[in-house]
Amino acid sequence: MTLAAHTNRQTRVATDRPDLTRRRLLRGAGGLALGLPFLASLTDRPLRAAPPARPRFAVFVRQANGCAQADGAEPERFWPRQLGPLTRHSLTTLDADRAVSELADFADQLLLVRGTHYAFPDNLLAPPPGGACGHAIGGNQLLTARPMSTDPGGPYSLAMGESVDNRIARERNAPAHPDPLTLYAGAMSGYIDEVLSYRGPMDLRAGERDPWAVYLKLVGITGLPAPLRAEILARRTSVNDLVREQLHALLAAPRLARADRDRLQLHFEAIRELEHELACTLPPPDEIEALAAQHDYSGQDDRMQAIVRLHMNLIALAFACDQTRAATLQIGDGADGTRYRINGQTLPRYHQLSHRIFGDYAVGDPIPDAAAKHHMIDREHGKLFAHLLARLSLYTTETGTLLDDTVAVWCNDLATGPTHGRNNLPWVCAGSCGGALRTGQYIDGNTTHNKFLNKILTAVGLTTPAGDPITNFGDPGLAPGLIDAMLTA
Repeated sequence: MTLAAHTNRQTRVATDRPDLTRRRLLRGAGGLALGLPFLASLTDRPLRAAPPARPRFAVFVRQANGCAQADGAEPERFWPRQLGPLTRHSLTTLDADRAVSELADFADQLLLVRGTHYAFPDNLLAPPPGGACGHAIGGNQLLTARPMSTDPGGPYSLAMGESVDNRIARERNAPAHPDPLTLYAGAMSGYIDEVLSYRGPMDLRAGERDPWAVYLKLVGITGLPAPLRAEILARRTSVNDLVREQLHALLAAPRLARADRDRLQLHFEAIRELEHELACTLPPPDEIEALAAQHDYSGQDDRMQAIVRLHMNLIALAFACDQTRAATLQIGDGADGTRYRINGQTLPRYHQLSHRIFGDYAVGDPIPDAAAKHHMIDREHGKLFAHLLARLSLYTTETGTLLDDTVAVWCNDLATGPTHGRNNLPWVCAGSCGGALRTGQYIDGNTTHNKFLNKILTAVGLTTPAGDPITNFGDPGLAPGLIDAMLTA
Protein backbone atom coordinates (compact mmCIF):
# COMPACT_ATOMS: atom_id res chain seq x y z
CA MET A 1 0.00 0.00 0.00
CA THR A 2 1.43 3.39 -0.97
CA LEU A 3 1.27 6.58 1.05
CA ALA A 4 -0.94 8.17 -1.59
CA ALA A 5 -3.31 5.20 -1.53
CA HIS A 6 -3.57 5.45 2.23
CA THR A 7 -4.37 9.14 2.32
CA ASN A 8 -7.17 8.64 -0.23
CA ARG A 9 -8.96 5.82 1.58
CA GLN A 10 -11.16 5.87 4.65
CA THR A 11 -9.52 4.86 7.90
CA ARG A 12 -9.88 1.19 8.69
CA VAL A 13 -10.55 0.58 12.40
CA ALA A 14 -8.91 -2.51 13.83
CA THR A 15 -10.81 -4.64 16.32
CA ASP A 16 -7.82 -5.40 18.54
CA ARG A 17 -6.62 -2.78 20.99
CA PRO A 18 -2.87 -2.38 21.50
CA ASP A 19 -0.89 -1.94 24.64
CA LEU A 20 0.06 1.58 23.64
CA THR A 21 2.33 2.13 26.60
CA ARG A 22 4.71 -0.59 25.38
CA ARG A 23 7.67 0.75 23.37
CA ARG A 24 8.60 -1.63 20.57
CA LEU A 25 11.91 -1.45 18.68
CA LEU A 26 13.69 -3.19 15.86
CA ARG A 27 17.41 -3.49 16.45
CA GLY A 28 19.83 -3.54 13.56
CA ALA A 29 23.36 -2.84 12.42
CA GLY A 30 25.56 -0.53 14.45
CA GLY A 31 23.27 -0.62 17.49
CA LEU A 32 20.38 0.97 15.59
CA ALA A 33 17.13 0.89 17.60
CA LEU A 34 14.28 1.89 15.29
CA GLY A 35 10.95 2.78 16.88
CA LEU A 36 7.80 1.13 15.57
CA PRO A 37 4.20 2.29 15.42
CA PHE A 38 1.66 0.80 17.81
CA LEU A 39 0.87 -2.81 16.89
CA ALA A 40 -2.40 -4.03 18.33
CA SER A 41 -1.89 -7.74 17.70
CA LEU A 42 1.40 -7.88 19.61
CA THR A 43 -0.01 -6.66 22.91
CA ASP A 44 0.97 -8.74 25.89
CA ARG A 45 -2.35 -8.02 27.61
CA PRO A 46 -5.30 -10.37 27.28
CA LEU A 47 -7.74 -8.80 24.85
CA ARG A 48 -10.56 -9.14 27.39
CA ALA A 49 -8.67 -6.94 29.86
CA ALA A 50 -9.33 -3.21 29.95
CA PRO A 51 -6.71 -1.54 27.73
CA PRO A 52 -4.54 1.27 29.06
CA ALA A 53 -5.37 4.81 28.01
CA ARG A 54 -3.95 5.76 24.63
CA PRO A 55 -1.14 8.30 24.70
CA ARG A 56 -2.08 11.82 23.66
CA PHE A 57 0.09 14.29 21.83
CA ALA A 58 0.28 18.04 21.27
CA VAL A 59 2.11 20.03 18.59
CA PHE A 60 2.23 23.81 18.26
CA VAL A 61 3.07 25.38 14.89
CA ARG A 62 3.84 29.06 15.31
CA GLN A 63 3.44 31.73 12.63
CA ALA A 64 4.73 35.28 13.18
CA ASN A 65 3.52 38.85 12.58
CA GLY A 66 -0.21 38.40 13.19
CA CYS A 67 -2.84 37.36 10.66
CA ALA A 68 -4.87 39.34 8.15
CA GLN A 69 -8.03 39.61 10.23
CA ALA A 70 -10.39 42.54 10.88
CA ASP A 71 -8.36 45.39 12.33
CA GLY A 72 -9.64 48.96 12.10
CA ALA A 73 -10.27 49.62 8.42
CA GLU A 74 -8.87 46.25 7.37
CA PRO A 75 -11.41 43.60 6.34
CA GLU A 76 -11.71 40.10 7.79
CA ARG A 77 -9.69 37.57 5.82
CA PHE A 78 -8.87 34.87 8.38
CA TRP A 79 -11.88 33.62 10.41
CA PRO A 80 -15.15 32.06 9.14
CA ARG A 81 -18.13 34.36 8.92
CA GLN A 82 -20.19 32.65 11.61
CA LEU A 83 -19.55 31.00 14.95
CA GLY A 84 -20.82 27.47 15.29
CA PRO A 85 -20.44 24.21 13.37
CA LEU A 86 -17.78 23.84 10.70
CA THR A 87 -18.30 21.76 7.59
CA ARG A 88 -16.32 21.18 4.46
CA HIS A 89 -19.17 22.74 2.51
CA SER A 90 -19.22 25.92 4.60
CA LEU A 91 -15.45 26.37 4.35
CA THR A 92 -15.37 25.85 0.59
CA THR A 93 -18.40 28.02 -0.22
CA LEU A 94 -19.41 30.68 2.32
CA ASP A 95 -15.87 31.04 3.68
CA ALA A 96 -13.80 30.17 0.62
CA ASP A 97 -12.10 33.58 0.78
CA ARG A 98 -10.90 33.05 4.38
CA ALA A 99 -7.49 31.63 5.29
CA VAL A 100 -8.94 28.78 7.35
CA SER A 101 -10.68 27.45 4.23
CA GLU A 102 -7.37 25.79 3.40
CA LEU A 103 -8.31 23.25 6.09
CA ALA A 104 -11.71 22.36 4.63
CA ASP A 105 -10.78 18.69 4.22
CA PHE A 106 -10.39 18.47 8.00
CA ALA A 107 -13.48 20.52 8.93
CA ASP A 108 -14.97 17.93 11.29
CA GLN A 109 -11.64 17.69 13.14
CA LEU A 110 -11.14 21.45 13.61
CA LEU A 111 -11.68 23.58 16.69
CA LEU A 112 -11.23 27.30 16.02
CA VAL A 113 -10.96 29.49 19.12
CA ARG A 114 -11.20 33.24 18.75
CA GLY A 115 -11.46 35.95 21.39
CA THR A 116 -8.49 35.20 23.65
CA HIS A 117 -5.92 37.80 24.59
CA TYR A 118 -2.63 38.17 26.44
CA ALA A 119 -2.77 39.21 30.08
CA PHE A 120 0.52 41.10 30.12
CA PRO A 121 0.84 44.28 28.05
CA ASP A 122 3.98 45.98 26.79
CA ASN A 123 6.36 47.15 29.46
CA LEU A 124 6.75 50.91 29.60
CA LEU A 125 10.16 51.23 28.00
CA ALA A 126 11.32 53.21 25.02
CA PRO A 127 9.99 52.08 21.62
CA PRO A 128 11.93 49.58 19.48
CA PRO A 129 14.60 48.83 18.59
CA GLY A 130 15.98 49.65 22.04
CA GLY A 131 12.91 49.16 24.19
CA ALA A 132 9.71 47.17 24.32
CA CYS A 133 8.98 44.91 21.39
CA GLY A 134 5.59 43.38 20.70
CA HIS A 135 7.20 40.41 18.95
CA ALA A 136 9.20 39.43 22.02
CA ILE A 137 6.31 40.13 24.39
CA GLY A 138 3.85 38.10 22.30
CA GLY A 139 6.22 35.27 21.46
CA ASN A 140 7.37 34.77 25.02
CA GLN A 141 3.82 34.76 26.40
CA LEU A 142 2.37 32.52 23.69
CA LEU A 143 3.02 29.12 25.27
CA THR A 144 3.94 30.24 28.79
CA ALA A 145 1.17 32.65 29.91
CA ARG A 146 3.88 34.39 31.91
CA PRO A 147 5.20 37.97 31.91
CA MET A 148 8.58 38.78 30.41
CA SER A 149 11.82 39.64 32.10
CA THR A 150 12.85 43.27 32.54
CA ASP A 151 16.55 42.39 32.78
CA PRO A 152 17.17 41.60 30.01
CA GLY A 153 14.27 43.60 28.63
CA GLY A 154 12.80 44.84 25.38
CA PRO A 155 13.68 42.66 22.38
CA TYR A 156 16.01 40.64 24.60
CA SER A 157 13.36 39.78 27.19
CA LEU A 158 12.67 36.18 28.16
CA ALA A 159 9.62 34.41 29.54
CA MET A 160 9.40 33.99 33.30
CA GLY A 161 8.11 30.42 33.27
CA GLU A 162 8.02 27.12 31.42
CA SER A 163 6.09 26.59 28.21
CA VAL A 164 3.18 24.21 27.78
CA ASP A 165 5.15 21.83 25.54
CA ASN A 166 7.79 21.47 28.25
CA ARG A 167 5.12 20.76 30.87
CA ILE A 168 3.59 18.02 28.71
CA ALA A 169 6.96 16.39 27.97
CA ARG A 170 8.06 16.66 31.59
CA GLU A 171 4.98 14.79 32.81
CA ARG A 172 4.23 12.44 29.92
CA ASN A 173 7.45 11.55 28.06
CA ALA A 174 9.37 8.36 28.71
CA PRO A 175 12.55 8.81 30.80
CA ALA A 176 14.71 7.96 27.77
CA HIS A 177 13.28 10.94 25.85
CA PRO A 178 12.50 13.63 28.45
CA ASP A 179 12.37 16.69 26.18
CA PRO A 180 9.79 18.00 23.74
CA LEU A 181 10.74 18.01 20.08
CA THR A 182 11.69 21.63 19.37
CA LEU A 183 12.09 22.60 15.71
CA TYR A 184 12.81 25.81 13.81
CA ALA A 185 12.46 26.72 10.12
CA GLY A 186 13.84 29.81 8.44
CA ALA A 187 16.53 32.42 8.79
CA MET A 188 17.67 34.08 12.00
CA SER A 189 18.28 37.80 11.79
CA GLY A 190 19.78 38.17 15.26
CA TYR A 191 16.74 40.17 16.39
CA ILE A 192 14.53 37.95 18.59
CA ASP A 193 15.58 34.73 16.95
CA GLU A 194 13.63 32.29 19.13
CA VAL A 195 10.72 32.74 21.52
CA LEU A 196 8.77 29.53 21.84
CA SER A 197 9.94 26.70 24.12
CA TYR A 198 11.02 27.26 27.75
CA ARG A 199 12.30 24.77 30.31
CA GLY A 200 11.60 27.31 33.07
CA PRO A 201 12.04 30.99 33.89
CA MET A 202 14.40 32.64 31.38
CA ASP A 203 15.54 29.18 30.21
CA LEU A 204 14.88 29.24 26.47
CA ARG A 205 15.31 25.97 24.57
CA ALA A 206 16.91 26.31 21.13
CA GLY A 207 15.11 24.74 18.19
CA GLU A 208 16.78 22.27 15.85
CA ARG A 209 17.08 23.75 12.35
CA ASP A 210 18.51 20.82 10.40
CA PRO A 211 15.93 18.13 9.51
CA TRP A 212 18.67 15.63 8.74
CA ALA A 213 20.10 15.99 12.26
CA VAL A 214 16.61 15.51 13.69
CA TYR A 215 16.11 12.40 11.58
CA LEU A 216 19.40 10.92 12.79
CA LYS A 217 18.27 11.35 16.38
CA LEU A 218 14.74 10.06 15.86
CA VAL A 219 15.75 6.83 14.17
CA GLY A 220 18.71 6.26 16.47
CA ILE A 221 21.56 6.35 13.96
CA THR A 222 23.63 9.18 15.39
CA GLY A 223 26.23 6.62 16.45
CA LEU A 224 26.59 5.08 12.98
CA PRO A 225 29.80 5.73 11.06
CA ALA A 226 29.76 8.88 8.95
CA PRO A 227 30.13 6.97 5.63
CA LEU A 228 27.02 4.91 6.42
CA ARG A 229 25.06 8.04 7.34
CA ALA A 230 26.16 9.57 4.03
CA GLU A 231 24.96 6.45 2.18
CA ILE A 232 21.56 6.78 3.83
CA LEU A 233 21.32 10.42 2.83
CA ALA A 234 22.36 9.59 -0.75
CA ARG A 235 19.71 6.83 -0.78
CA ARG A 236 22.27 4.10 -1.48
CA THR A 237 21.29 2.61 1.89
CA SER A 238 18.11 3.01 3.91
CA VAL A 239 17.49 2.74 7.62
CA ASN A 240 15.05 0.01 6.56
CA ASP A 241 17.99 -2.00 5.15
CA LEU A 242 19.66 -2.01 8.56
CA VAL A 243 16.68 -3.76 10.16
CA ARG A 244 15.57 -5.87 7.19
CA GLU A 245 16.17 -9.23 8.87
CA GLN A 246 14.31 -8.24 12.02
CA LEU A 247 11.51 -6.68 9.96
CA HIS A 248 10.98 -9.84 7.92
CA ALA A 249 10.86 -11.87 11.12
CA LEU A 250 8.27 -9.52 12.58
CA LEU A 251 6.13 -9.60 9.43
CA ALA A 252 6.21 -13.40 9.54
CA ALA A 253 4.95 -13.52 13.13
CA PRO A 254 1.67 -15.50 13.22
CA ARG A 255 0.20 -13.10 15.79
CA LEU A 256 0.61 -10.07 13.53
CA ALA A 257 -2.80 -9.00 12.25
CA ARG A 258 -3.43 -7.64 8.75
CA ALA A 259 -4.10 -4.14 10.09
CA ASP A 260 -0.72 -4.14 11.83
CA ARG A 261 1.01 -5.37 8.68
CA ASP A 262 -0.47 -2.38 6.87
CA ARG A 263 0.73 -0.06 9.66
CA LEU A 264 4.26 -1.43 9.38
CA GLN A 265 4.23 -1.09 5.60
CA LEU A 266 3.10 2.53 5.86
CA HIS A 267 5.65 3.23 8.58
CA PHE A 268 8.57 2.00 6.51
CA GLU A 269 7.30 3.72 3.37
CA ALA A 270 7.17 6.95 5.39
CA ILE A 271 10.80 6.42 6.40
CA ARG A 272 11.83 5.84 2.78
CA GLU A 273 9.93 8.94 1.71
CA LEU A 274 11.59 11.03 4.41
CA GLU A 275 15.03 9.85 3.31
CA HIS A 276 14.17 10.71 -0.28
CA GLU A 277 12.92 14.19 0.69
CA LEU A 278 16.00 14.86 2.79
CA ALA A 279 18.30 13.84 -0.04
CA CYS A 280 16.45 16.05 -2.53
CA THR A 281 16.05 19.07 -0.26
CA LEU A 282 19.24 19.40 1.73
CA PRO A 283 22.81 20.07 0.59
CA PRO A 284 25.35 17.30 -0.12
CA PRO A 285 26.47 15.11 2.81
CA ASP A 286 29.67 17.06 3.49
CA GLU A 287 27.67 20.26 3.79
CA ILE A 288 25.11 18.51 5.98
CA GLU A 289 27.85 17.46 8.38
CA ALA A 290 29.10 21.05 8.51
CA LEU A 291 25.60 22.39 9.11
CA ALA A 292 24.95 19.88 11.88
CA ALA A 293 28.30 20.64 13.52
CA GLN A 294 27.91 24.41 13.34
CA HIS A 295 24.14 24.59 13.91
CA ASP A 296 24.22 27.08 11.10
CA TYR A 297 21.42 26.35 8.62
CA SER A 298 21.16 29.70 6.89
CA GLY A 299 17.41 29.55 6.34
CA GLN A 300 17.22 30.34 2.63
CA ASP A 301 13.83 31.79 1.79
CA ASP A 302 13.30 29.60 -1.26
CA ARG A 303 13.62 26.49 0.91
CA MET A 304 11.38 27.64 3.76
CA GLN A 305 8.23 25.70 2.85
CA ALA A 306 10.20 22.53 2.03
CA ILE A 307 11.97 22.63 5.40
CA VAL A 308 8.65 23.22 7.20
CA ARG A 309 7.09 20.17 5.55
CA LEU A 310 10.12 18.03 6.40
CA HIS A 311 9.92 19.11 10.04
CA MET A 312 6.21 18.26 10.07
CA ASN A 313 6.93 14.79 8.70
CA LEU A 314 9.47 14.30 11.47
CA ILE A 315 6.95 15.38 14.11
CA ALA A 316 4.49 12.77 12.86
CA LEU A 317 7.22 10.11 12.90
CA ALA A 318 8.23 11.06 16.45
CA PHE A 319 4.62 10.82 17.66
CA ALA A 320 4.01 7.54 15.82
CA CYS A 321 6.99 5.97 17.62
CA ASP A 322 6.07 7.68 20.92
CA GLN A 323 9.48 9.38 21.11
CA THR A 324 7.83 12.46 22.58
CA ARG A 325 4.34 13.63 23.50
CA ALA A 326 4.91 17.32 22.64
CA ALA A 327 6.51 19.30 19.83
CA THR A 328 6.86 22.88 18.66
CA LEU A 329 7.73 24.26 15.24
CA GLN A 330 8.66 27.93 15.05
CA ILE A 331 8.40 29.27 11.49
CA GLY A 332 10.60 32.32 11.08
CA ASP A 333 12.25 34.41 13.76
CA GLY A 334 10.58 36.89 16.11
CA ALA A 335 9.77 39.31 13.30
CA ASP A 336 9.77 36.86 10.40
CA GLY A 337 11.33 38.62 7.42
CA THR A 338 11.06 35.73 4.98
CA ARG A 339 10.38 36.56 1.36
CA TYR A 340 7.83 33.84 0.72
CA ARG A 341 7.48 32.47 -2.78
CA ILE A 342 3.84 31.59 -3.45
CA ASN A 343 2.25 30.65 -6.77
CA GLY A 344 5.40 31.64 -8.62
CA GLN A 345 5.51 35.08 -6.99
CA THR A 346 8.24 36.20 -4.58
CA LEU A 347 6.62 38.50 -2.05
CA PRO A 348 8.19 41.40 -0.12
CA ARG A 349 9.58 40.63 3.31
CA TYR A 350 6.82 39.23 5.48
CA HIS A 351 7.36 41.56 8.46
CA GLN A 352 7.21 44.60 6.19
CA LEU A 353 4.06 43.22 4.57
CA SER A 354 2.48 42.88 8.01
CA HIS A 355 3.09 46.62 8.54
CA ARG A 356 1.97 47.34 4.95
CA ILE A 357 5.12 49.41 4.24
CA PHE A 358 8.65 48.90 2.99
CA GLY A 359 10.00 49.37 6.49
CA ASP A 360 10.26 47.43 9.72
CA TYR A 361 8.98 50.18 11.98
CA ALA A 362 6.72 53.17 11.35
CA VAL A 363 8.40 54.67 8.30
CA GLY A 364 8.39 53.40 4.72
CA ASP A 365 6.65 53.61 1.37
CA PRO A 366 3.37 51.72 1.06
CA ILE A 367 3.52 48.18 -0.32
CA PRO A 368 0.93 47.74 -3.09
CA ASP A 369 -1.77 45.21 -2.15
CA ALA A 370 0.03 44.51 1.11
CA ALA A 371 -3.04 43.22 2.95
CA ALA A 372 -3.86 40.81 0.13
CA LYS A 373 -0.27 39.59 0.09
CA HIS A 374 -0.40 39.07 3.87
CA HIS A 375 -3.52 37.00 3.30
CA MET A 376 -1.61 34.92 0.74
CA ILE A 377 0.96 34.12 3.43
CA ASP A 378 -1.78 33.19 5.91
CA ARG A 379 -3.22 30.79 3.33
CA GLU A 380 0.23 29.33 2.72
CA HIS A 381 0.59 28.64 6.44
CA GLY A 382 -2.85 27.04 6.32
CA LYS A 383 -1.67 24.74 3.52
CA LEU A 384 1.43 23.84 5.49
CA PHE A 385 -0.69 23.06 8.55
CA ALA A 386 -2.93 20.88 6.37
CA HIS A 387 0.21 18.96 5.39
CA LEU A 388 0.87 18.22 9.06
CA LEU A 389 -2.71 17.05 9.57
CA ALA A 390 -2.50 14.76 6.55
CA ARG A 391 0.76 13.33 7.82
CA LEU A 392 -0.68 12.64 11.28
CA SER A 393 -3.69 11.03 9.60
CA LEU A 394 -1.34 8.68 7.77
CA TYR A 395 -0.66 6.64 10.91
CA THR A 396 -3.54 4.41 11.98
CA THR A 397 -4.34 3.29 15.51
CA GLU A 398 -6.84 0.72 16.75
CA THR A 399 -9.65 3.29 16.73
CA GLY A 400 -8.70 5.81 14.07
CA THR A 401 -5.59 7.79 13.24
CA LEU A 402 -2.76 9.47 15.08
CA LEU A 403 -4.48 12.82 14.45
CA ASP A 404 -7.39 11.60 16.58
CA ASP A 405 -4.99 11.15 19.51
CA THR A 406 -3.38 14.55 18.95
CA VAL A 407 -4.18 18.21 19.28
CA ALA A 408 -2.31 20.08 16.56
CA VAL A 409 -2.35 23.85 17.05
CA TRP A 410 -1.63 26.50 14.40
CA CYS A 411 -0.98 29.68 16.38
CA ASN A 412 0.46 33.16 16.04
CA ASP A 413 2.28 35.19 18.67
CA LEU A 414 0.42 38.32 17.51
CA ALA A 415 -3.19 38.79 16.51
CA THR A 416 -3.07 41.37 13.75
CA GLY A 417 -0.66 42.68 11.16
CA PRO A 418 -0.46 46.49 11.00
CA THR A 419 -1.01 47.18 14.69
CA HIS A 420 0.63 43.96 15.93
CA GLY A 421 -2.26 43.71 18.37
CA ARG A 422 -2.59 40.99 21.00
CA ASN A 423 -6.37 40.69 21.24
CA ASN A 424 -8.28 37.99 19.36
CA LEU A 425 -5.32 35.65 19.04
CA PRO A 426 -5.80 33.03 16.32
CA TRP A 427 -5.93 29.47 17.66
CA VAL A 428 -6.61 26.81 15.03
CA CYS A 429 -6.74 23.34 16.58
CA ALA A 430 -7.14 19.99 14.85
CA GLY A 431 -7.68 16.59 16.40
CA SER A 432 -9.81 15.74 19.42
CA CYS A 433 -6.88 14.50 21.53
CA GLY A 434 -8.55 11.22 22.34
CA GLY A 435 -12.03 12.72 22.46
CA ALA A 436 -11.19 15.46 24.97
CA LEU A 437 -11.81 18.37 22.59
CA ARG A 438 -15.04 19.41 20.89
CA THR A 439 -14.18 19.45 17.19
CA GLY A 440 -16.06 20.67 14.13
CA GLN A 441 -16.68 23.99 15.90
CA TYR A 442 -15.76 27.68 15.72
CA ILE A 443 -16.11 29.24 19.19
CA ASP A 444 -15.43 32.49 21.02
CA GLY A 445 -13.21 32.10 24.09
CA ASN A 446 -13.49 35.73 25.29
CA THR A 447 -10.85 35.38 28.02
CA THR A 448 -7.13 35.43 28.73
CA HIS A 449 -5.25 32.83 26.76
CA ASN A 450 -3.99 30.91 29.80
CA LYS A 451 -7.41 29.25 29.96
CA PHE A 452 -6.88 27.96 26.42
CA LEU A 453 -3.54 26.47 27.48
CA ASN A 454 -5.17 24.94 30.56
CA LYS A 455 -7.61 23.09 28.33
CA ILE A 456 -4.81 21.82 26.08
CA LEU A 457 -2.95 20.44 29.10
CA THR A 458 -6.12 18.79 30.36
CA ALA A 459 -6.88 17.33 26.92
CA VAL A 460 -3.45 15.73 26.76
CA GLY A 461 -4.24 14.05 30.08
CA LEU A 462 -2.44 16.13 32.69
CA THR A 463 -4.14 16.55 36.04
CA THR A 464 -3.49 17.98 39.47
CA PRO A 465 -2.21 15.60 42.18
CA ALA A 466 -5.84 15.20 43.22
CA GLY A 467 -6.81 14.13 39.70
CA ASP A 468 -8.59 17.37 38.78
CA PRO A 469 -8.17 19.24 35.46
CA ILE A 470 -5.28 21.68 35.12
CA THR A 471 -6.70 25.18 35.65
CA ASN A 472 -3.72 27.20 36.86
CA PHE A 473 -0.99 26.97 34.22
CA GLY A 474 0.97 30.17 33.76
CA ASP A 475 1.35 33.15 36.06
CA PRO A 476 -0.15 32.65 39.54
CA GLY A 477 -1.87 36.04 39.29
CA LEU A 478 -4.05 34.96 36.37
CA ALA A 479 -7.64 33.92 36.94
CA PRO A 480 -7.76 30.10 36.77
CA GLY A 481 -10.14 28.10 34.64
CA LEU A 482 -10.85 26.47 31.29
CA ILE A 483 -12.67 27.55 28.14
CA ASP A 484 -15.79 25.46 28.65
CA ALA A 485 -16.86 25.65 24.99
CA MET A 486 -13.75 23.65 24.07
CA LEU A 487 -15.02 20.71 26.14
CA THR A 488 -16.73 17.72 24.62
CA ALA A 489 -20.39 17.42 25.49
